[in-house]
Amino acid sequence: MRVSVIRKDIKFTPDSRRVVARYFMNGNERTQQMVIRIMMLDDKQVAQTLEQTLREFARRHRNISAVFFRHCEKIRPIIEGMQIDYDAMSSDRKMLIGSYCTMEYAIESAAIFNPSIIEDFDQTGLEAGEKRVVISFRATGEGHISSIVFRRGILDKDNNLHIMKIGNQIDKAEIEHKTLFNKERFLTKLSEMHTSDKYIVQIMQDLPDEFEFAVLKNILNTTLRDPLIRDERRMAMQEILWLANSFYDLQFKQDSDITERVIFPISDSESRGIEDARFVRFVDDDDSVRVMATYTAYNGHTILPKLISTEDFYSFRVMPLHGAGAQNKNLALFPRKIKGKYAMLARIDGVNNYIMYSDRATQWDNPVLLQKPRFTWEITQIGNCGSPVWTPEGWLVITHGVGTMRRYCIGASLFDLDDPRKEIGRLSEPLLSPLEDEREGYVPNVVYSCGSIIHNNSLILPYAVSDYSSTYAVIDLAELLEALKKSK
Repeated sequence: MRVSVIRKDIKFTPDSRRVVARYFMNGNERTQQMVIRIMMLDDKQVAQTLEQTLREFARRHRNISAVFFRHCEKIRPIIEGMQIDYDAMSSDRKMLIGSYCTMEYAIESAAIFNPSIIEDFDQTGLEAGEKRVVISFRATGEGHISSIVFRRGILDKDNNLHIMKIGNQIDKAEIEHKTLFNKERFLTKLSEMHTSDKYIVQIMQDLPDEFEFAVLKNILNTTLRDPLIRDERRMAMQEILWLANSFYDLQFKQDSDITERVIFPISDSESRGIEDARFVRFVDDDDSVRVMATYTAYNGHTILPKLISTEDFYSFRVMPLHGAGAQNKNLALFPRKIKGKYAMLARIDGVNNYIMYSDRATQWDNPVLLQKPRFTWEITQIGNCGSPVWTPEGWLVITHGVGTMRRYCIGASLFDLDDPRKEIGRLSEPLLSPLEDEREGYVPNVVYSCGSIIHNNSLILPYAVSDYSSTYAVIDLAELLEALKKSK
């Protein structure tokens, strides 16, 4: 039974005008030479150059002067190492130095794709049949570095999406790193990452059971400054450091619009991108609500599954996921506990769907095989397209399958509410396949989603078009559930 799908005539496309002021460091030697040249400028030259820079860039960024100060502070050790009294430098000279350590980065110049959709916390002031939603996207710019961006909109009674106006300036969050670590859990995660044991022992053996981030960072930086350090040891030290850096909180300003907030790579673990966030509205046993998401941090050679949580879209807590099941990509959290435990979908072997349960949202072990590729359009691999959706008939799981020519299609399965290991039904044909005008993009022949919701008895399914742009489709829920139940 083929399920009818209504593709909506709305498209989210990359916008190269959306830029962030990003820290830029051109190596110690070249940075020293740059500082020397700036220190040779007289006060009038400094003021004139700074004034021109602020005139050209202040309207493009929120509080650009604070950014310049912050970026100058990042190279303070280099400046002081040159026997320059940092505290005696004028504010203008610090800002000017910071401006030379800053570059604009167009966060979504290449692609805006792999969307997920959730209900907004605020549902006030709406007409009957309307729902306010937040849509997240994977935004990609130069060098294929990915970040998370948001759009806010209203779904009307006819499932038409009305997108709110986008803010003019991008707001990067203030960052606060975790300061205290449990040694046992930290060592366990390093083992899961396959970091070399001999180097872990050398660094960690003298640390107490609860150790401070600053102490570990000083030990690692001292080791990394050794010019004779071997490449294998350097990589192990860097992996220890980027794991410690992976715990942090983000705080956006209250006067920023949600469309202006970007979750840009912060820690070393995600230096090459934040990939495919699967946002879900999580309702706890006490009926408290928070929004959570799993995503993949990538540093160019290693991936690290992470969890992000917020209760207002202003403050976000970011943590790595631990355990034998926190491997590979494609983790998706259930929107509520099942029999008192968190539940998670995963694709730990890169091919099959798994399910696992946990008492903690960050610890995942004992994955159980849930689905294998069955049909020709998914014979390479099967995975989820976001968190399961609760329906009275069962857990609705939107899946993706990879077939011939690496074509990605979207499918659907239904699982028992009390025991999601039991499959009720599964579509034998794709719910969505790339249409002819959806085949061209950064990665051709792909439709993909990171999360859907139910509205007005319909499944609202945002999806990416060939890793370039995004749109959404509407599927009648009753028709879809009937097809799934009959498929068994």
